[in-house]
Order: sequence, then structure tokens, then C-alpha cells
Amino acid sequence: MAEPFKNLLGEARVREAGEQLQRTWPGFDRARFEQQALQGLHSLELKARARQLAAALQSTLPADFDAACSLLERSLAPPAAPGESTSAAGTGLAGWIVWPMTEWVATAGLAQPERALQALHAMTQRFTAEWAVRPFIVAHPQLTWATLQRWCDDPSAHVRRLVSEGSRPRLPWGLQLKALVADPSPTLPLLERLQDDESDYVRRSVANHLNDIAKDHPALVADWLAAHLPGAPAPRRALLRHASRTLIKRGDARVLSAWGLGQALAGTATLAITPGQARLGEDGVTLEVGLQSTARQPQALEIDYAVHHVKAHGGATAKVFKGWKLVLAAGESRLLRKRHALRPITTRRYHAGWHRVEVLVNGQAVAETGFELAL
Repeated sequence: MAEPFKNLLGEARVREAGEQLQRTWPGFDRARFEQQALQGLHSLELKARARQLAAALQSTLPADFDAACSLLERSLAPPAAPGESTSAAGTGLAGWIVWPMTEWVATAGLAQPERALQALHAMTQRFTAEWAVRPFIVAHPQLTWATLQRWCDDPSAHVRRLVSEGSRPRLPWGLQLKALVADPSPTLPLLERLQDDESDYVRRSVANHLNDIAKDHPALVADWLAAHLPGAPAPRRALLRHASRTLIKRGDARVLSAWGLGQALAGTATLAITPGQARLGEDGVTLEVGLQSTARQPQALEIDYAVHHVKAHGGATAKVFKGWKLVLAAGESRLLRKRHALRPITTRRYHAGWHRVEVLVNGQAVAETGFELAL
């Protein structure tokens, strides 16, 4: 069985942090830090663990914020490139254990934002400060936006990614930036500077940021495609395609047209699902989609499917899943198969009942059936 996700901040990492902090500052009260950090830790989920460790840092770091930041910075491992191992034993702290440090900065440093942002600049190169930078955007917008503009040219891809990821309007696990949900325009100059970044790590964040904006301002993202897609190099095209995923699933006419997917299917489609009765946690169901073209020209098709998940008290909520991207030749028949898993996950609660499934071709529903789910 896989290790629980929350154990990324488990006892071993707490004791490692205590050891490294004491090595950096012999006066650090390691015993007190570990006692507070580990109290009831096994019962807490990951985010709550990060907050508890941040509170333990607050109790044991020097009262002077600048001195405490310097201590934490000296305890860090050397930075590494995205995707590479960030530390070796004994060289300093990196990875998930840095999250509580950023949480501490976000709470203890709001009155000293310049020093706090300097600390986050160091920490994001060992983990990420995407959640911690958001309170500074709210409390100190002028300073923080100027800092993010400067960081667009930082040598570290981790820092450049933080510019985009930390300012996403709807970042998962992060403080929602309601002002940017309403008006994302402050982030657009940053995204324009970063969309052709040399690092795929940075560009993928830009794509996710634009996809966030699309959920509230679809016309803005359609305008972005009109301005930045024609003649775009391959890396930017890939970025913009990923940024378009929500609007393609919604069948947004302008976005579909931008990608040459604006036309409805010329032909017929069928959908079959086996088994008709499925049980949660077993083998899932198999979708078979049949396509028959009646066109005289090839058709570029984006084929997704929507599962209408049964809610606890009746009704259903649709979730769109990616299916296939293909060109259907003139007069061609094609049969597509895909396995759809039905496993318990933390972000979705399943309920028994009839789950309607629709096939979406270029954003338009063309066939439907369903399956009965038992728990």
C-alpha cells in the first residue's frame, strides 16, 4: 500500500528539521521544537501538519524576524534545477519540509514584507512558496507586484515559476485572490513575459494560470489566443493548448475555432459502456465510441466525455474527462475504446445510482448512455 500523502511531513522530516536548525544555530531549542511539532501529528492531514510545524517554528525561532529568516535560509540545501533531487543527506533542508517555513514567513513577516519576500525567494528554490506569497499580494500589492515583475528575469526557473503560480487567481490549496478572480489584468503583463520562458516548468504554470482565468473570463483567454497563437513557436502552442482545455471542454466557439475545432461532427456517433452495472473500487467501466463520417473532407475532432456524478441528495454534477484528439478521414468509420476508473479519491465522493455519460465532439454532445454504480 502506498505511503499516506500526509507523511510527506512525518516524524522523520520533523527530526531532520530539528537537527539541521540546531546545526545552523546551536542555541536552537530542538527538543521544544520537536515536542510541539510532533504533538498529535499522526492525526493531522498534510496542510494541518504544515501549519503545526509553522507554529512550532514561531515558538522556537529568534524573536527578531530578520535573524530568524537568516537562520532558516542558512539551513536550506543548495538549490537544484526543476525535477532534480534538491538535497543530499546532511547538506540542508529541501522538499516538503520547507513548506512550514514558508507558512511561518507568510504569518510572521507581513509587517516586514521586503525581508519576507527575500526569504521566500530563497525558499521557493528548495520547494515552492506559491501559497505563502499570496498574503503579500493582498496586503502589500504595490511592493509585491513590483517584486514579481523583477523576478520574471530571475536566473532561477523556480523563482520565475513562482511569479505565475503564486499569482494564480484560483490556486489549489491557496488563499483565493478574489480581486484577481474579478479582474486578472494585473497578472497579464507577467504572463506575457513568461509564456515563452525557456523552462517548460515555468510555461506549464503560465498555462495553468491562463486556464484559471478562463473559468471566470473566457473572452479574455479567447482574446489572448487571437493575439498570441498565430505564428506561435511550438512551445507556446503547447502552452496555449493546455491553457485552452477548460474552454474546449465547454465548447467555447471562439476557442474551438482558434484551434480549428469549431465545426460540429459531420456524421454520427454512438456510445456503449460495459459493464452496465459497476462497483466502486473494482475495474471501472469501458467506453466504446463509434464514429461514422459523412463528410467529403477530413475532420479535426477533439473528443471528450462527461460523467454526470450522482450527488448525495439527488441531482448530478458533470465532470469532463479527456478522450481523444484525431482527424477523421472522409467517409471513415472508427471505434475508440477507453477505460474509465472508478476509484475513491480525495477530491470526489461517489454515490450510488445512475451515472449518465455524454460524448462531446468539438464541445458538442453527440451521444449518451450511462452505467449504474454500486458502492
